[in-house]
This record gives sequence, C-alpha cells and structure tokens, in this order.
Amino acid sequence: MSEQDDVEREFDVRWADGAEHKEPSARARMLAARWKENPPEAVPFRGGPDYSGPRRSSWVSTALVLGCVAAVILLLGYANFRAP
Repeated sequence: MSEQDDVEREFDVRWADGAEHKEPSARARMLAARWKENPPEAVPFRGGPDYSGPRRSSWVSTALVLGCVAAVILLLGYANFRAP
C-alpha cells in the first residue's frame, strides 16, 4: 500500500459518520452526569411580560438624533467657511 492509501483510510469521514454507535463528547457526558443529580431550571427565551428594559422617551431619542444632525451640519458649514 502506498502512503496516500494510508492517509485516505485514516481520515475517511464517510466511514466515521456511518458508525452505528457514536460516543458523546466529554462535555456532554459531564453535563449529563451533573444534570442527572441536579437538573437545570427552565430559562425562557425572552424576558417575561414584567420586564420592560431600559426605555427612553420618544422625545429624548428624537432630540438626540436632531441634535446630532444639527451638529454635523454646523461642522460641515464651518469647514466650508474656513476653506480658502
């Protein structure tokens, strides 16, 4: 056999995927053992209805955006005024 045949035989992914029994990873075995004694609590995907999170008033957001736009306009106007 040539060296190339050995490499192909060693890293034959189709052969490995076709195995009847697949051993779980060490992390999966560790978590399974831990959860057998102390199962994890259910965690919702999204926050509950009582969680509103940090919200700003729509006026505050509007004023912030308009202030930034005005600052950019003034900065560009000042830059054009200073240009020779």
